[in-house]
Amino acid sequence: MRIIDFSKIKYDAEPAVETNPLTINADLCIFGGSSAGIAAAIQARRMGMKVVMVESSRHLGGLTTGGLGATDIGNKAAIGGIARHFYSEVGNHYGSTEPDGTQWTFEPGTAKQIYMNWLEAADVPVYFHQRLKKVDMQNGKISRLIMTNGSEFSAAAFIDASYEGDLLAGAGVDYHVGREANSVYRETLNGVHYGHPNHNFKAWVDPYRVPGKPDSGLIPGVTDAPVLRQGDGDASVQAYNFRICLTNVPANRIPFPQPPGYDPDTYTLLARYIQAGVWDALRLHKMMPNGKTDLNNFGGVSTDYIGGGDHWPEGDPLTRERLFQDHLRYNLGMLYFLSHDERVPESIRREVGEWGLPADEYSDSGHFTPQLYVREARRMISEVVMTEHHCRGYDVVDDPVGLAAYTMDSHNCRRLVIDGRCINEGNVEVAPSSPYPISYRAIVPKGEQCTNLLVPICLSSSHIAFGSIRMEPVFMILGQSAATAAALALEAGCAVQEVDYSKLRKKLLADKQVLEWKK
Repeated sequence: MRIIDFSKIKYDAEPAVETNPLTINADLCIFGGSSAGIAAAIQARRMGMKVVMVESSRHLGGLTTGGLGATDIGNKAAIGGIARHFYSEVGNHYGSTEPDGTQWTFEPGTAKQIYMNWLEAADVPVYFHQRLKKVDMQNGKISRLIMTNGSEFSAAAFIDASYEGDLLAGAGVDYHVGREANSVYRETLNGVHYGHPNHNFKAWVDPYRVPGKPDSGLIPGVTDAPVLRQGDGDASVQAYNFRICLTNVPANRIPFPQPPGYDPDTYTLLARYIQAGVWDALRLHKMMPNGKTDLNNFGGVSTDYIGGGDHWPEGDPLTRERLFQDHLRYNLGMLYFLSHDERVPESIRREVGEWGLPADEYSDSGHFTPQLYVREARRMISEVVMTEHHCRGYDVVDDPVGLAAYTMDSHNCRRLVIDGRCINEGNVEVAPSSPYPISYRAIVPKGEQCTNLLVPICLSSSHIAFGSIRMEPVFMILGQSAATAAALALEAGCAVQEVDYSKLRKKLLADKQVLEWKK
């Protein structure tokens, strides 16, 4: 029986001390080894730029290599450029039978190998364990990044390709964390949201330790959060989880281990929900090649650790490590609970026990993904803020750098008590009218704040619009567009805000980006 080494499953709060700090100069420094960062690096090299990538952890590829193998798409025809090339590479690997040769489901290791091959072929150096300590600014520009290990990275332009937006924050760029009130941008789906039936409780579940007795206290996973009004703003972020790669192939399956600090009482809420007659916690379990799956959250109680990520966006490395371990304990502990606890019906224990961790994935991190699904963190506030109006087609930007097409999707933000029962709050799933364009001005800061930074992930967007934009193919699209703009700014000797959009558009189209949706 294989033993999981939990010491390897970390966010990496304490990188090794650099005995010989690096001093690196480049045309473009990409902060974050995400899918957006990789697409940006490849595009920048195509345009002749000297590129360096720095990543705070040891993980490369973000969610694309981190378990999200069942791609959230919206509309495949809206995806072009390097992003589409990635899915063609996936198709080539698996022998796709699709007419265009693409494939949109894949194993984590396959995605990682494609990315590593790309970076090696493009001669892009990647420096891991680089924790940002300070951003040096000179005359409204970032001049260098100083890391906690003493290394320094200087460049003419910078791209913040992190999920958290640490670089944009360090540069003094305006941003928002949490849900804006509907009144801020005159939206209808932002802020506190009750009543959406998906991912809420389909049966009455008592929230108290002693059922029916409020003075006994609340069971784990339920809070005494205030009810708040529909549409109010707050500091909550939509719930995080892990996109967990599992397998039911016996020869490759590692039984679910009991994680450190496991407490079966954590799952009293789930036990009560199952006892109420609802078993759907693992329903969103999408098959991928070779007997593997991409497990995501589904229903009233599942892998989403509701409320557990609120302090992640602005947390320091030690805070993030603690929250990472909280999510790991909750997610892996839930799988152990469902396959072992006697409160769970035997039929469900057998069903869950057919699955396990794949022995041929994540060998350097205990066969469990090292990438937490940070669904949203900081969001820049720039000259253009993408909102629900853009998603619905009411407002249309005139400087597109890519399309988004996915549902305006917010996972739950809070779990509270109303009238003596558990209620999840924050879930929204509303489709846009059609694929819609994302503004160039939404991926660059205000000119008075920083003139050589581009932000393809934590872009300028409201909470609910970001819920539509925040998909891995779109991040790749925006990463490519950001690198193109950086190259044009360097060539013209101008601020990123002053790039000639007609030239940018011409180059993006030449590189097969999709900028308009023809109905």
